[in-house]
Amino acid sequence: MVSYRDIFLVFQRIGWLSFGGPAAQIALMHSELVEKRSWLSEGQYLRALSLCMLLPGPEAMQLATYAGWRLRGLPGGLIAGGLFVLPGALVIAALAAAYVAWGQLPLVQAAFLGIKAAVLIIVIEALLRVSRRALKGPAHRLIALAAFVAIAMFGIAFPLVILIAAATGALCLAAKAELTPASSPTAGLWLFLPGIPVWLAPVGMVWLAGSEFLTALGLFFAKLAIVTFGGAYAVLTYMTQTVVQDLGWLTTGQMIDALGLAETTPGPLILVTEFVAWLAGDAQGGTAMAAIAAALCLWVTFVPSFLFIFALAPSIDWIAGRPRLAAALEGVTAAVVGVIGTLALWFGAQVLFGGQTIAVGALRLPDPGALDWRAALIAAGAGLAMLRFHAGLVPVLAASALAGLLIAG
Repeated sequence: MVSYRDIFLVFQRIGWLSFGGPAAQIALMHSELVEKRSWLSEGQYLRALSLCMLLPGPEAMQLATYAGWRLRGLPGGLIAGGLFVLPGALVIAALAAAYVAWGQLPLVQAAFLGIKAAVLIIVIEALLRVSRRALKGPAHRLIALAAFVAIAMFGIAFPLVILIAAATGALCLAAKAELTPASSPTAGLWLFLPGIPVWLAPVGMVWLAGSEFLTALGLFFAKLAIVTFGGAYAVLTYMTQTVVQDLGWLTTGQMIDALGLAETTPGPLILVTEFVAWLAGDAQGGTAMAAIAAALCLWVTFVPSFLFIFALAPSIDWIAGRPRLAAALEGVTAAVVGVIGTLALWFGAQVLFGGQTIAVGALRLPDPGALDWRAALIAAGAGLAMLRFHAGLVPVLAASALAGLLIAG
């Protein structure tokens, strides 16, 4: 049996090295857990990955939690999942505090110009990567296009788009079920319902304390946690619209900076929510409120992922054998391509054109006269490095930040 000490040592290492988004993180865990140590079989790993892709929340963190559960039950899952998140959460808290203190300095803004240009390429690369995996045929491409049009042109809410895509996939797509050992679909559900009040207890506490801001923040990120299908990229447009336009907690520029910083840290990209919560809390009540808001955000964001895995992990073989669930997942994954496309469009308009648009018939398109040649030049360089020469994420971000400083100088 694998010891708790070994689980701690391996997953704290994975947590500190988990740069590059879910694809890189999933590959890292496969190397550490399947190839090097044989803690999981190939079949166990792939079935767990399929389940995590079906669930809302960060799939790599959920996969780590499943691996820990498989090795040493609930304590193992808590250790593995917690250590996957903790290093990035600590780094994000430090970066958010530094951003509040020095983020408006000219040199910092110049570095962010380069980082944001590089992040645009990272989003485009994510779009290409997901589309290659998700768009298996004409029906999948049609779902992706419909999702893009629904959000970009008609402003339909992201959760509704995902629900429609799942239903469409279940009804219209054909998916193969895996032949797996028999298991019960309800084996772990005893944990889920009691876990819900534990998850929402901190929100109730801040409500009883009379904090309207913290209550609204907790409820929003709790809702976000259960609609985050397809990774953080898929939900960023929805989050941005809510925190910038509807709630006014952040500016558009701060949201773009938040994504840029989140890309430079280890751990799941959904940790961008912690950065958003820190900035919003600081604006409401200084550093103490920022720290409370960030901690509340982390709790409501990641506790559901633990609950989902602990409730469903014993049923994973049964789930893998359900063709309709597999088809629903394919529908969601196809829609995520369209959702990420809307994010790339919005992000490109903000970074390259400063959000300036002109009317072309019924459409609003970026204003060519507002093109920022500095951002365009850095983005072109980052695109060449990542898409043509497959350069690493961290070196590209560092080089882009340096380019921003040199151009500004």
